[in-house]
Amino acid sequence: MTTAIAPATPREVTSRWFVLRWLFDVVAWFVLLAAILIIVASVVVPRVFGATPYTVATGSMEPRYPPGTLMVMKPRPIDEIRMGDVITYQLESGKPVVATHRVVSIGSSLTGEKYLRTQGDANDAQDPKPVRPVQVRGELWYSIPYVGHASAVLTGSQRELIAKAVAAMLIAYALVMFGGAFRSRMSKAEGVSA
Repeated sequence: MTTAIAPATPREVTSRWFVLRWLFDVVAWFVLLAAILIIVASVVVPRVFGATPYTVATGSMEPRYPPGTLMVMKPRPIDEIRMGDVITYQLESGKPVVATHRVVSIGSSLTGEKYLRTQGDANDAQDPKPVRPVQVRGELWYSIPYVGHASAVLTGSQRELIAKAVAAMLIAYALVMFGGAFRSRMSKAEGVSA
């Protein structure tokens, strides 16, 4: 005994198409908004507020800040830094190489200059040298897991170009969506008045 399968009616095809289109729109908006939020948090906000994004390159701050975490550091006077704060500092004053570790103690030299002792969360011992005020680049403002992987690959100008491209795509997509909704309303309004 065989069973005949009836072809889908035009109404069923339209209904399926509507559901697929709706799912596509939801996923597209989600992806676009997620990309925009990441770009705003990693590029725009730091620039506006004078902060600097850094990428965790080693496992010294695990498990809370694994490699690939983007850490946004805001400038802070050394007098406002407390034990337990996470800071980024130059390993040697005036040199570009930095480390990001937690402040484990605060002291003063014989000359009265304040200094910080730091240690990575995953490290067994304190860092060998104290951190002087001139070495401190900033205190942790916020962090974003995994985003640092992309940030490490891209240069500053490439990140800025991507931010502009995503903004342009969002504007274009919004115009298409609002244009379609406007045309739909106009055709309904014309149908009612006719």
